[in-house]
Amino acid sequence: MAKFINPFTDVGFKRIFGQEINKDLLIDFLNALLEGERTVVDIQFLDKELLPMYEKDRGLIYDVYCTDERGNQFIVEMQNREQVNFRERALYYLSQAISRQGERGSDWQFGLKAVYGVFFMNFRLQDAPRKLRTDVVLTDRDSHEVFTDKVRYIFLELPSFCKEEDDCENDFERWIYVLKNMETLQRLPFKARKAVFSKLEEIVDIASLSKEERMKYDESIKVYRDNLAINAFAREEGRKEGWEEGWEKGMEKGRKEGIEETARKLKQMGMPAISIAECTGLSAEDISRL
Repeated sequence: MAKFINPFTDVGFKRIFGQEINKDLLIDFLNALLEGERTVVDIQFLDKELLPMYEKDRGLIYDVYCTDERGNQFIVEMQNREQVNFRERALYYLSQAISRQGERGSDWQFGLKAVYGVFFMNFRLQDAPRKLRTDVVLTDRDSHEVFTDKVRYIFLELPSFCKEEDDCENDFERWIYVLKNMETLQRLPFKARKAVFSKLEEIVDIASLSKEERMKYDESIKVYRDNLAINAFAREEGRKEGWEEGWEKGMEKGRKEGIEETARKLKQMGMPAISIAECTGLSAEDISRL
């Protein structure tokens, strides 16, 4: 039986990175991610559920949404399943965060704060090099000089990280190693090197969960495993079709059917609609129709 929670579940990920009481964990991770570039001293969590700006527009629910002491914003997401138009989704997320900084009136001079999107991917990004980290910034096409530092995408492709404990060279790699292997470990490494990993071990120990927290975690584990099954179904459907359009068709069909069935079961268990929406990505209207 696993000793530590699975950080790729919705509950597990937010327990580590989405709690005000444990925000030093997220600060430490962000500083490891941006080492040599900037230092985050403090963060403030923002409302992760953003209502649509216009009628009939789509609202957004982020996994973690926060701002640092200088006003720079961070959107931190965990994605376990492949998605059609995943890059476009990331672009939409950050564009919305930028556009919401606009202020009414003629005095505002477009003084934007930077927006960072950090996307943990428990799958390989299509048509991209097989590497752990892909940083995307706006640069000049010829000189490659940065045009603006106000928007940045950092994609973390977890299946491409294959280092063992002793091979990790910096705190960023140590964080990735712990997150990727957490559910199979009996102890968390690197505690002697950095106190943050000792605190992390206390937080992710399944025995430390309350009865209510354990129930929510078990539900989250089920969603996670259902998503794995959805991906397997989609790949099989795509192989049957034998070409790219068939893969996308199978992916969408399997994803939709599996997610709706998961949402239906969570609803029957009495889970709040907003929690179901966070776990499945369905809208409140979709959930009410189930």
